[in-house]
Amino acid sequence: MGSSTKGRTDMEVGADGVALITITNPPVNSLSFDVLYSFKENFEQALRRDDVKAIVVTGSRGKFSGGFDIMSFGGMQGGQRVPQKPGYISIDIITDTFEAGRKPSVAAIDGLALGGGLEVAMACHARISTSTAQLGLPELQLGIIPGFGGTQRLPRLVGLSKALEMMLMSKSIKGEEAHALGLVDAIASPNELVMTARRWALDIAESRRPWVLSLFRSDKLEPLGEAREILKFARAQARKQAANLQHPFFCIDAIEEGIVSGSRSGLHKEMEGFNKAVNSETCKSLVHIFLAQRATSKVPGISNLGLVPRRITKVAILGGGLMGSGIATSLIMSNFPVILKEVNEKFLEAGIGRVKANLQSRVKKGKMTQEKFERTLSLLKGVLDYEDFKDVDMVIEAVIENVSLKQQIFADLEKYCPPHCILASNTSTIDLNLIGERTKSHDRIVGAHFFSPAHVMPLLEIVRTKKTSPQVIVDLLDATKKIRKTPVVVGNCTGFAVNRMFFPYSQSAFLFVDHGLDIYQIDRAITKFGMPMGPFRMIDLVGFGVAMATGIQFVENFPERIYKSPLISIMAEDKRTGEAARKGFYMYDNKRKASPDPDLKKYVEKSRSIVGVTADPKLMKISDKDIVEMIFFPVVNEACRVLAEGIAVKSSDLDIASVMGFGFPAYRGGVMFWADSFGSSYIYSRLDAWSKAYGDFFKPCAYLAERAAKGASLSAPAEPVKSRL
Repeated sequence: MGSSTKGRTDMEVGADGVALITITNPPVNSLSFDVLYSFKENFEQALRRDDVKAIVVTGSRGKFSGGFDIMSFGGMQGGQRVPQKPGYISIDIITDTFEAGRKPSVAAIDGLALGGGLEVAMACHARISTSTAQLGLPELQLGIIPGFGGTQRLPRLVGLSKALEMMLMSKSIKGEEAHALGLVDAIASPNELVMTARRWALDIAESRRPWVLSLFRSDKLEPLGEAREILKFARAQARKQAANLQHPFFCIDAIEEGIVSGSRSGLHKEMEGFNKAVNSETCKSLVHIFLAQRATSKVPGISNLGLVPRRITKVAILGGGLMGSGIATSLIMSNFPVILKEVNEKFLEAGIGRVKANLQSRVKKGKMTQEKFERTLSLLKGVLDYEDFKDVDMVIEAVIENVSLKQQIFADLEKYCPPHCILASNTSTIDLNLIGERTKSHDRIVGAHFFSPAHVMPLLEIVRTKKTSPQVIVDLLDATKKIRKTPVVVGNCTGFAVNRMFFPYSQSAFLFVDHGLDIYQIDRAITKFGMPMGPFRMIDLVGFGVAMATGIQFVENFPERIYKSPLISIMAEDKRTGEAARKGFYMYDNKRKASPDPDLKKYVEKSRSIVGVTADPKLMKISDKDIVEMIFFPVVNEACRVLAEGIAVKSSDLDIASVMGFGFPAYRGGVMFWADSFGSSYIYSRLDAWSKAYGDFFKPCAYLAERAAKGASLSAPAEPVKSRL
């Protein structure tokens, strides 16, 4: 990441007496320390000059500012190039120099005004925006809080409830809504924006419009008693949604301090919270994820070849089940015409029905208009044969995980699709070489592994074989961007990166249950750690059939490091097959609410007797931390193998895959970044001890052993990319 320039602001004084200060730091005019110091110099010069009556602040190239430069966080965490005086930027520059300046300033906002960008704009005495500009304070998604006065000014401009929603949920709004809320004073077209702001600034200077200091407004704030109730509710919600995080409470505390003791006191509380947050492990982890996500499309030997993506104008999908219909939904929502093929009318009708239901859900939630629903659905065409495949640019096969069926489909696709057509499979575990065995078109066969539900989950695992053309990967990377997914390019093997890395996750849980650990204790510890659900609740959700089918692939391909517990088979024989059957590891009521089942004990005891082990009393007393390590260290071990074999190019890709594909908590930085917080030696020693006690399932791989011997990191930082918050 980074920019070719350090960034600056430029000032130009017009004949009307308005100084135009322009933030210039491509690509999104981020606020590096250099930009902020330059901003202060230009602003002070404008205040000194007799020919300047008022000031307008704007950004170059149609963007106001995307916020504080994320690459400066490293300096702040390491204590370099940082103002020595705490609060120098928020208090000395933005509040005491800028907002308190004796000449009025107006922000002219287009494109982005996010984070520090919006905080600078709020310190102006008025704001003019385009209707489509994006305004918000998304700092909390990076583990920090607004640090340039945002916790004080936003509640005073839009009211406490809306300000809390925007900050705690990192939710931005468009210019039109910002105008309705009072965050901006007027809307102007991009062509008229700066001129409108100049006139507004002169009107303030000549007392035709009010001179408003946002920091001292109180008309939008609720009475103190009501405000305290709102803040109490916000704290309860934060505890419920992010029990392991501290920074949301720093944000709420700063807001409350400003309401109770005044905004000046609030600024100091904000500064204190920001400094704690920026030095936290949460911030380091979330910044790592932010950078890693933007680095996934940088693929050595692919993205650096200078290939231009070919235009994909029409896509065909085979199979209208849960995955196929989800993929179709995702594509038509991004304006791709889609052909959906099924084997008979009944299945086709059901598939189209699923797509309709997916879109109608968006209409009900207010995310899509009825008109947009109809327009989007019109992009979908259902078929029963290959007649319409003659002009498609990409086919995605999404049928059941059956090797011979997929082989037949790919042989057919080669006959019916044009020679340039990308032949993709949504398989989650099966080797692509096996799928394409009966074809000659190995250079255009690729994996496009979506995660369920496909129209919601953000990750797309792009799987390449040794013969897949780089052009096909470039095309798919481009398509992934257009459907607003994050790609991870991986090599071909059973389970690819995500499912392969995580197959030990549930197997480790089964092993320790057979040796005495309680199923519900495991799920509780894993959920408390930050996963959406524990391994047993997850198996109930996906269904025992899916769990057993994917498990077979790993048993066949990695027999030397598999743990085969009989528990799931014993339960399946008794028609306990998961949530859909209303009973699995949990019981489910009519609303599918899960509750523990006392009957589970007899199945566990039967499983233990088959395996021939007795419950270890020591395991019944272990801590949640130990449980988390027992479940996740085997995942780390397999992730090391995935890296060693070149299935993943960089460890940061595995971090993104674990977060976006498997629900690993982003605030822990992804599975490899989290593993490095323990150190390779510690993980090696734990796995080695378990392998001696419980068998080869835990045996540390050579890659891990080598790093442990050197005391080396398991992961490497994400490759720098040019992007900003």
